[in-house]
Amino acid sequence: MAMLEVENVHAYYGKIHALKDISLNVDKGEIVTLIGANGAGKSTTLKTISGLLRPRQGTVRLDGEDLSALLPHQIVTKGVIQVPEGRRIFGQLTVMENLDMGAFTCQDKQRNKTNFDRVFSLFPRLKERRRQVAGTLSGGEQQMLAMGRALMANPEVLLLDEPSMGLAPVLVDNIFDTIRQLHAEGTTILLVEQNARMALQVASRGYVIQTGEVVLSDTAKNLQKNEMVRKAYMGEN
Repeated sequence: MAMLEVENVHAYYGKIHALKDISLNVDKGEIVTLIGANGAGKSTTLKTISGLLRPRQGTVRLDGEDLSALLPHQIVTKGVIQVPEGRRIFGQLTVMENLDMGAFTCQDKQRNKTNFDRVFSLFPRLKERRRQVAGTLSGGEQQMLAMGRALMANPEVLLLDEPSMGLAPVLVDNIFDTIRQLHAEGTTILLVEQNARMALQVASRGYVIQTGEVVLSDTAKNLQKNEMVRKAYMGEN
């Protein structure tokens, strides 16, 4: 049984049929990526898993437990933690206060201390700027903070939505190095990423979404070789 299962999910924005019979799974300790064009349904899939959008049909399960009827904060307590597109940090709070918000559901002080140590080990820049107001950080630092805040919540599954968006190439490399490190530590990750080339380099498997439907799924190595994927998402002729 997969750790995270999305089975035959249909989701709507009003009358707009955004997800059409989406099915996917993520095994424990695996990185799986969703690739597709803008508006294809990638972020909508993550929102549906997180409970921010309710499926009209289908189910979302974590370790066999149906999450479909739970509220977003209840899903967070189960360990499904999302790093949203655009960071969505608390700009008026300091770095430390943002990280504290990530630990809101954990009452174990020793566990929180361990998580702080882990975040500062992954992102030394955040430790340097821990008293700085988050809204004054650079885009790359804000992305680090968004990921650090998510790690403070003890994710069973980490949902990453466009972590490289708007970042300079050197920062993109840093973010993907961090994703590799999290994977090496055993973190299970579902990654939405427009940079298909980078995403398929870190993932073990991938799904291609077009207009709300999964049109292709395979190992990352096979998707890197797929002619349609190379032309449509890697910019090759």
